[in-house]
Amino acid sequence: MSVTLFLGYFSGFLTTVSLVPQVIKIWTTKSADDFSLMMLLIWCTGISCWLVYGILLNAVPIILWNVSTLLLAVAILLMKLKFKSR
Repeated sequence: MSVTLFLGYFSGFLTTVSLVPQVIKIWTTKSADDFSLMMLLIWCTGISCWLVYGILLNAVPIILWNVSTLLLAVAILLMKLKFKSR
């Protein structure tokens, strides 16, 4: 594996895994009040654009990690909406 490819996988891993503690915290506290709904919508849109970009380039690290990040981002967005009424 080239250094460039390793860096793509490693950086994607780190940025994606960094969201896991936040997802766990929101789930356990049942609160996503600190997140702006507009920010989450813009963030999910941006991640989706990165995913399309990766698909167009056929860049596996970009595709893999943006799919993973998008799943976590959508989870945060859904929890924001679900826990909003509490």
